[in-house]
Amino acid sequence: MDFKQIQELIKMVNKSNIGEVTIEQKDFKVTVKQKEDKVTQVVSSAPVQVQAALAPAPAAAAPAPAASVEKPKAAPVADNLITIKSPMIGTFYRKSAPDKPNFVEVGTEINTGSVVCIIEAMKLFNEIESEVKGRVVKVLVDDASPVEYDQPLFLVEPA
Repeated sequence: MDFKQIQELIKMVNKSNIGEVTIEQKDFKVTVKQKEDKVTQVVSSAPVQVQAALAPAPAAAAPAPAASVEKPKAAPVADNLITIKSPMIGTFYRKSAPDKPNFVEVGTEINTGSVVCIIEAMKLFNEIESEVKGRVVKVLVDDASPVEYDQPLFLVEPA
């Protein structure tokens, strides 16, 4: 596979909703993963980088109303909450395996880069990382539920 073919592969992945592609030929292997850029607003662009880290979730400044999975322990002021939204379409999972504990619960303190959930898209499991430091106050999606792009997943009270 030459450089031009690799560039074409990157362009195809960038235009699609694929999270990761790996191609192996004899003694050659290339992996292309999509990564979201961190942006202050709700929407973020999605450039593709070879051997990049897993895609983090974009953060938003205002929460969106949705059905709660768990009740918050304290009723925080809604103005200061940050919404962690889905960076892709797929199936939302709160834990890495059925026998493992949830990544986060209501009241869990999270840091920037902490894995908060997994979204499965096209048989690929993408770890979603927090872009904010704070405390999870509400989980907005049921485990193993389908999610849309930009759908609110968690409400976080920033630290």
